[in-house]
Amino acid sequence: MDESRSVAVVIVGRVQGVGYRAWTQREAEARGLSGHVRNRADGAVEATFTGAAAAVDAMVQACRAGPPGAHVERVETQAAEPEPDVAGFAIRR
Repeated sequence: MDESRSVAVVIVGRVQGVGYRAWTQREAEARGLSGHVRNRADGAVEATFTGAAAAVDAMVQACRAGPPGAHVERVETQAAEPEPDVAGFAIRR
């Protein structure tokens, strides 16, 4: 069984106004991940992903491309604590 992993991710570039949050939610749910995604005031998008390590790694890699219309300049990742009692993947304001 694959071990569980949690990461916090910041995606920088043209990532707001292009459907990045909805795309992230669909992609994360398809990989069986829990967590959340939200826009930041500085124009970046931040997310947390928790789930099987291979699925988390695949999601981080997918974030480097993003949805059509996005232009990702960089993806910053760091280890994160799993969010307690979170089921599913949410879009936050």
